[in-house]
Amino acid sequence: MVIPSNSSEVAASSNVPIARNLHEDVIVIIIGALVLLVAWFGISSQPSNDPASKPSIENRFKGTIAKFEKWKSNPVEAFYVKAKDGSGKFMGSVILFTFLALLLATAPIGVRGLYQLLPYVLAFSILFILTILAFVLASQEVIKQYNLEYVLWALFLGLIISNTIGVPKVLAPVLIGETFVKLGIVLLGAEVLMSKLLALGIPGVCTSWIVTPIVLISTFWFGQRVLKIPSPSLNMVISADMSVCGVSAAIATGAACRAKKEEISYAIGVSLLFTAVMMIVQPYFIRWAGIDPIVGAAWIGGTIDSTGAVVAAGAALGEEAEAVATTVKMIQNVLIGVVAFGVAVYWSSRYRISNQTNTSGVDDQEASHDEAYVKPSLLEIWYRFPKFILGFLAASLVFSAFPLLMENGGAISEALTKETTTPLRTWLFCLAFVAIGLQTDFRKLWPYLSGSKPLLLYVIGQCWNLLLSFLMAYLMFGVLFANRFSNGGN
Repeated sequence: MVIPSNSSEVAASSNVPIARNLHEDVIVIIIGALVLLVAWFGISSQPSNDPASKPSIENRFKGTIAKFEKWKSNPVEAFYVKAKDGSGKFMGSVILFTFLALLLATAPIGVRGLYQLLPYVLAFSILFILTILAFVLASQEVIKQYNLEYVLWALFLGLIISNTIGVPKVLAPVLIGETFVKLGIVLLGAEVLMSKLLALGIPGVCTSWIVTPIVLISTFWFGQRVLKIPSPSLNMVISADMSVCGVSAAIATGAACRAKKEEISYAIGVSLLFTAVMMIVQPYFIRWAGIDPIVGAAWIGGTIDSTGAVVAAGAALGEEAEAVATTVKMIQNVLIGVVAFGVAVYWSSRYRISNQTNTSGVDDQEASHDEAYVKPSLLEIWYRFPKFILGFLAASLVFSAFPLLMENGGAISEALTKETTTPLRTWLFCLAFVAIGLQTDFRKLWPYLSGSKPLLLYVIGQCWNLLLSFLMAYLMFGVLFANRFSNGGN
């Protein structure tokens, strides 16, 4: 039996006209806004007894989203929160709250069209258990030391199931991995603040916003014209994943160019493997080569795909370097929306997507590659544009305005994101990549991987990215604006 791979396909296959439903991205934005609103109501400001001191910020949701502990030989240790006295408290109630919160947040999407609530709850429960397993594996002491992140394990678990025993029918309602990521990206907007952009000013903007589009466009051109990769959408997803910010960019760009799920999974898998290597090797190389830590940090922020990996790699160079690396990456993250819009415009003008069933094994986009140029209409661009990006941008603008509109707005925003929305986003991403792994059948992807061209594209593109990013980081942080940073120019 063929299992519908996303909620849109499910709705289309049912007797419920899809026109009667809200667009999936609209629902994602609404849910994201409600999550942020609920998180906001969990914040309270307690006045200080000292008039000269600022009020203390309290988050009622602090500690309610499960975060697994590090363990060495017994995985059960991951489920016990360690107290200062060495004792451990089982986090059963926290895990239950996390389950209910995520179920409530995702159910409106999961039950669209064909599925009812009970089948979705059952499927989500199984997916949740697999997600816990991914988190526990990533929490193992040795694995954690090498920063093999939960996303890698989540994708790996899903791939094992889908490419061996196959995906059980009961899991069909939760095969909406990209949708989970969309919701996570909307929540990510609350963390990408414009104040971060202003913190580094011109050096940070140049390092992130000049190199990134150059690498994206040139890598895509190289893949199409030199390597002649058969699938333009696979080429674009790899180029965006490698040049912008990894997972989030791959999902957003994949939505804009209608990439196949197998193509998105491949790009993400390669990216995660290279990220795991780069976050270890790059700081070591920077110290060995005697590169200024601030220059090296900006280089790390512009080249390592995962934000978490950027933080870890930057921290290896020092506290100030960690801040610079993280800020450069956050500035780069702002480009998610811009890149997605640009890809939507380009794809609507260059590639046609057939409405007929494709049985030839050839991508519809590939079949139309040599067709005449089609001038895009605004309606077509809007149709192709991944609308959840608007939720990301709205969240970024609203939370960026907090410090300007209210007293202690910055502290409130930080408490809300750090203790509530960021943990929820982490869970959503982990759920998503288990589901994406379950949706990925390498037998369908194999025709696009013949000759290892996609892997070669990533390697060449990343080398090009490393070179240009280093030159820009050195020019900005080591020469033109070196005096702005304590370690600059030393």
